[in-house]
Amino acid sequence: MEKIKVYSLDGEVIDEIEMPEIFYEEFRPDLIKRAVISSQTARIQPWGTNPMAGKRTSAESFGAGRGLAMIRRVKGSRHPAASKAAFAPQAVGGRRAHPPRPNKVIHEKINRKERRLAIRSAIAATKNNDIVEERGHKIENIPQIPFIVDDELCKVKKTKDTRDIFKKFGLIDDIIRAKTGKKIRAGKGKTRGRKYKSPVGPLIVVGEDKGISMGARNHPGVDVVVVENLNVELLAPGTHPGRLTIYTKSALEKLGELFQ
Repeated sequence: MEKIKVYSLDGEVIDEIEMPEIFYEEFRPDLIKRAVISSQTARIQPWGTNPMAGKRTSAESFGAGRGLAMIRRVKGSRHPAASKAAFAPQAVGGRRAHPPRPNKVIHEKINRKERRLAIRSAIAATKNNDIVEERGHKIENIPQIPFIVDDELCKVKKTKDTRDIFKKFGLIDDIIRAKTGKKIRAGKGKTRGRKYKSPVGPLIVVGEDKGISMGARNHPGVDVVVVENLNVELLAPGTHPGRLTIYTKSALEKLGELFQ
């Protein structure tokens, strides 16, 4: 097995560790995309109109022979021609022709073995420089991909300290990209509560969170996750694999036992 360097918080090499077998998994972007879509659609709340909406009326047609359209009309009007139409989809105040239905199947399911293979494949993609760079991450000043750090990183609780550490690791370029890359979304989504699009920055995978989530949460685009909670949506945001990922030494050791 290939060995990979472990860096201290000062950016110096302090150890070497064998790469887990999971990093040599076959790259399957098709399964990764399916797994991300399955995860996203599982959170969508089904919604629709009431089946009786627009039908709760006593409107009836006046029948033939009156010189009027045989559409259902609300009772009680002085003249039939002036009465209000109801129930019909094309009438003002009528029901909708094809309303959204709450029984529509939205969740895209995926087999358990396929989902696990997708996670392993997404983890393996974090080792490939070409895939990471193609995704748009700035990796020119990073010594190696994936970047392995000592477990002392888990204890850093202050934003100022994490900023200094990211500068030593060469990660600050990608964080600046995530901060300055915010742009206005094209299309109708601007009026639906999602006006802006922001790039995704580095992902930090730790064996145990001892405060790093507080220290890194103020940096744009940075996510922190405990290795047991690692999922394909974090590894491949927007179905695009190859996210720039930083592993702690303990997290890398646990990866070999997970997602089998």
